[in-house]
Amino acid sequence: MALRLLYPILVRPGDWLVLLGRSSAAKDVELPVSRHEVAVLRRTNPRPRLE
Repeated sequence: MALRLLYPILVRPGDWLVLLGRSSAAKDVELPVSRHEVAVLRRTNPRPRLE
């Protein structure tokens, strides 16, 4: 149980350091890639229709 709480606290600062080290070009590429991933997921799992 303690590990579940401790892990995010330890990992989050590392994620922030990685973001600070990225170039602006890498940050600009991340948004279209994320949008593509969402589009693929929507095609494979369409929303249920209300009937």
